This record gives sequence, structure tokens and C-alpha cells, in this order.
Amino acid sequence: MNKTIFITGAAKRIGKAIALTFKDLGWNIIIHYNSSKKDADELANKINKDNPDTARAVQGNLDKEADIAKILNDIDGMFPSLDLLVNNASTFYPTPIEEISEDHWEKLIGSNLKGPLFLIQGLKEKLKASNGSIINITDTNLTKGVANYSIYSAAKAGLEAITKGLARELAPEIKVNAIAPGAMLEPPDVTWTEDQKNKVIESIPLNRMGSEQDIAEAVKFLAHCEYITGQVVKVDGGRSL
Repeated sequence: MNKTIFITGAAKRIGKAIALTFKDLGWNIIIHYNSSKKDADELANKINKDNPDTARAVQGNLDKEADIAKILNDIDGMFPSLDLLVNNASTFYPTPIEEISEDHWEKLIGSNLKGPLFLIQGLKEKLKASNGSIINITDTNLTKGVANYSIYSAAKAGLEAITKGLARELAPEIKVNAIAPGAMLEPPDVTWTEDQKNKVIESIPLNRMGSEQDIAEAVKFLAHCEYITGQVVKVDGGRSL
């Protein structure tokens, strides 16, 4: 029986790379998206072309309680088991202190912290049944503090905190870890100049930007390692040293 991975925010970028990596491992793939239906459907079709009837797409806004309930209902029974939940979906934009609003709070906390927590709550019995894993995607910059991103940073820091707390609470049946990416990609809808890229690369001991595949390989490693839980793995080329 194939194992199954459920990836939030899987239609593009890091989530897509994770999906394709686990497609090559022969896993069933549940692709979550919010607004990127075309990309999600194209990815599911690509996976199903290579591995028939192994990919499904599910829509939902992780800011909304009703949508989280809908996602849980939609994926129930899609595949015989659920073996890995990857909380990858993220909203990311600056919130200077003078401009912070309740709407910013709801959107940034929603996708980065609230959604992952309630998905874990709703899926824990399925994951227990398979002795499965949860992997939360956080951010390597949390240890430094980043100006103008206080809500986003608070949400990702909260996600790291629940990673460690739930690693204890859900053990021994479920392993819970996090991956903290470093400089991988420009933010959505932003294109860096060569000077901006070079400035970032100068701060990275491995002297290069990371890639979506670097994160996907870390997810694959944690998914197959039976004796790691409660850890935050930094995939940042040494930038956080």
C-alpha cells in the first residue's frame, strides 16, 4: 500500500517541489491550495500521468475555521492512510508597527499558525494509526529578529513552539519536526536584482542561494528517519551561524 503525504500550499514553489519528490518515491499526494487552482490541477495531472490515481487537489483558506473543517472533510477517505502532514502554506508580507491592523494579524497568524495547529488536531488520529509524521515549515531568520515582519515572525515562532510541544504530546506514535529554510527564493511577486542576490549570498557560508529542492530533500530525510522528533532543522547554507 502506498504511503500518503498531505502538503499545504503545494501548488507552487517549495510545496510543489515536495510533491514531485514524493511522487518519485511512489507516494499518494494530497495537494492543498487556496487560490492557485490552475497550478494545483496541473500538478495533480502531471503526477497522475506518471503515477495513475495517486494525486488529488483540495481547496481551502487556512485563515477560516469553516474552510479548515471543509479540508478535513474533503480529504477523509481519499486514500487508505495518512502518513505525513507538511504544513508548508504561508502568507508573507511586511507589517511595520505603524501599519499593523487586525486584518494583518488574522491573515498572517491564520496560514502560518492557526491553520497548521487545527489541521494537526483534525488529522492526529489518522497520523497515529500510521505512526506518521508532521513537518512544519518555519523560517531560519527567527533567531535574529527581522524589522517590519513582527506578526509573521510571531506566527512562525509560534509554529516552532507547537512543534516542540506537540512532539512531546503526540509521542510516541507521531513524530513532529520543523524545517527552517534560509534564502531560497524571492518573496511571491518580487524579483531581486543581481545586487540584491549577491548581497544575500555574501552572508551565506556555502556561497549560494538554496533551492526548493533543498527543502524537499530535508522533508524526505525527516519522513524516513524514525528517531528524530521535536527538532528544527535549518536548511540555510549556514547563514544562521
